[in-house]
Amino acid sequence: MSRIPVNKTYKLYIGGKFPRTESARSLKVCAADGSFLANACHGSKKDIRDAVVAARKAFPDWSKKSAYNRGQILYRIAEILESRKETFLHELMAQTGATKAAANQEISKSIDRLIWYAGWSDKFMQIFSSINPVAGNYWNFTYPDATGVVGIVAPNEAPLLALVSKIAPCIVSGNTCVVIASEKFPLSSISLAEVLVASDVPGGVVNIITGITSELAPHLASHMDVNAVDYSGQDEKLIASLQNLGAENVKRVHIKRTPCKQEWLDDQKAQSPYFIQDLVEYKTAWHPVGV
Repeated sequence: MSRIPVNKTYKLYIGGKFPRTESARSLKVCAADGSFLANACHGSKKDIRDAVVAARKAFPDWSKKSAYNRGQILYRIAEILESRKETFLHELMAQTGATKAAANQEISKSIDRLIWYAGWSDKFMQIFSSINPVAGNYWNFTYPDATGVVGIVAPNEAPLLALVSKIAPCIVSGNTCVVIASEKFPLSSISLAEVLVASDVPGGVVNIITGITSELAPHLASHMDVNAVDYSGQDEKLIASLQNLGAENVKRVHIKRTPCKQEWLDDQKAQSPYFIQDLVEYKTAWHPVGV
């Protein structure tokens, strides 16, 4: 007698927990050959709101951690991802139809990218800070500081690598984030969340919602407690919508148009300390000196 198939439902990741969506809906995720693979939660506006609340709650403690400690935690994510390489390998091959070599390359690049950004955790402030010449008896210096809660809209290309490439520069500076996972290939996003739980990442620092991007992204852009939106993709209609909605509270909207997977694999194009700079704000302090 054959066994009943045990099909997995990939839940959301909010506040360090894995709740089911408030909408009680799910999306059918198919393999590259069209066969059923798994169910993913069909996230809603309420799920976005819950995720933003969790991200805002986590922000004070995360941003106050030492830069070195945040680097350690990113390195720990890479360690756990390395130990679960085989799981991600099968998942990427099934979802995207990638060859074993291509899937293995994407996972290895994801691990390397986490370690690369971990190394920048206590260095980017030195690069982007400045002491400013001013008239009068003052020290005047400018330094980058975490923006706050960042909404990330992940692309469909390179579903694991692109996600890691957006999350790492966001959180290494002290931001927290709400991520809308790849609509086409959402499973790697929630599997990454399972890695985050085991990697010393405090609950709420990263929150991941699966669902229909065109439904969820406008809610993220219009939310008044989101400080910035980072979109990767080529949907010009959605880009215009995000920019218009973000303007309501002068929210920073950062756009990266990614035409192909190869861009995410190219270290010259897909990783840079300037991607950390995209999601920080600058503060200037005046300090009197002398009598």
